Amino acid sequence: MTRFHRAMVMAAGLGKRMLPLTAHQPKPMVKVAGRALIDHTLDWLSASGVREVVVNTHYLAPQLEAHLAARHKPVIHLSREELLLETGGGVLKAMPMLGDQPFFVANSDVICVDGAQPALERLRRAWDDDTMDVLLLLHPVDQAIGYHGAGDFFLEEGRLRRRISGETAPYVFTGVQLLHPCALIHAPAQPVFSLNVIYNALLECRPPRIAALVHDGAWLHIGDPEGVASAEHYLTSHHSPTKI
Repeated sequence: MTRFHRAMVMAAGLGKRMLPLTAHQPKPMVKVAGRALIDHTLDWLSASGVREVVVNTHYLAPQLEAHLAARHKPVIHLSREELLLETGGGVLKAMPMLGDQPFFVANSDVICVDGAQPALERLRRAWDDDTMDVLLLLHPVDQAIGYHGAGDFFLEEGRLRRRISGETAPYVFTGVQLLHPCALIHAPAQPVFSLNVIYNALLECRPPRIAALVHDGAWLHIGDPEGVASAEHYLTSHHSPTKI
């Protein structure tokens, strides 16, 4: 049996930076190289042994939910958010469907292309219950496609350090991670919160309960129409996505 076979895909955002492509469709349904963004993610998860996925929905939810209903695998459970809960609140709401073991979380506006080994299998092998509650997949900023930010993290002697204002960090968080349900004991009282609240709490533990692995494949950030064009150029010239 595949270890860690559940995941959550974050798909509830409003997609404002993707306008006008999201004027009449949710961002996860924007097509990249002929496939909806969310299908790239779901195909990748399924090919790596993920059998059940929770997808949160909000903006134009019925349209996205109808699209997902046409898929055969992985098995999809829906978590509709009437109030947009952000990443942390969305995961917390979905917990009854995710079980008590570590599960993957993936953003629906990125595409990960595996390197020498599948990235999710690398995360599985690196996971250590004794030392971590979250394991992030990072990517070198200078190799990211469609990303123009200042990065998120440093890795100093194997330990994570978050970028502070004014710094440029060498690694960006890919939006892909393994997360243990116990990490959510650090959730705030309010229902709307970012997973960054959890990461910051785990970074402050002694020793820290959050770790990272550097992705060795390609990472495509698709946050706006320009990102769509960059991703399509890469995929059509370098890679043919697996269709499930």
